[in-house]
Amino acid sequence: MTAPVGVLVVDDQPLIRHSLRIVVDGAPGLSVVGEAGTGADAVRHAVRLRPDIVLMDIRMPGGDGIDATRRITEDPALGHTRVLVLSMFELDEYVHAALRAGASGFLLKDAEPARLVDAVRRTHAGESLFAPSILTRLVAHYVDRPAVAGTVPEPRQVRGPDVLTEREREVLTQVGRGLSNDEIARALSISMGTVKSHMGSLLAKLHARDRAQLVIAAYEHGLVGTASAPKPAGE
Repeated sequence: MTAPVGVLVVDDQPLIRHSLRIVVDGAPGLSVVGEAGTGADAVRHAVRLRPDIVLMDIRMPGGDGIDATRRITEDPALGHTRVLVLSMFELDEYVHAALRAGASGFLLKDAEPARLVDAVRRTHAGESLFAPSILTRLVAHYVDRPAVAGTVPEPRQVRGPDVLTEREREVLTQVGRGLSNDEIARALSISMGTVKSHMGSLLAKLHARDRAQLVIAAYEHGLVGTASAPKPAGE
């Protein structure tokens, strides 16, 4: 049997931790392996328990979720652990900071239980919780805006595109522009299997954890600019 996806629940409010545990433990294939009420405890428990997913609150006493996210995602021993941030506001300053710190996904705290379960599973699979175009706009939003002192850490460092082949650079550029894998395949006239192969290569060569980090790399290395970010109708 496949081992369940281990989840570490982090929130300073016991009632919320209890509610999250009930939802996660009640879902097939998922299991809560521990709880933490502060960012510092989250890091300690992550090192000890090696969870697959950390459900991370942002605003907590005793070490906030942003610093905890960075410490977890930068620990080589926790290379398989992904952080899913829980926030009251999808685009607040702290969510942008968490993305810079290496978070793999975002979810509002008022999400339906089924949405939470789906988010945990998709994050574990390395998918983004946003459509690629929305993710691109989110990245463009924080890359261009000035950091607020004490809230937004410097972005995680990924390797530059000089390590990539010409085709991999083309794929990374399309990722940065917000195209889905299917759209990339059509734009470059290659198969879906080839796109997925290039995506795997990009993740490995750039030392990126997921698609969000690839979008960041495309922006920070000048392959795309904010003008390339698609805008929804009506804007």
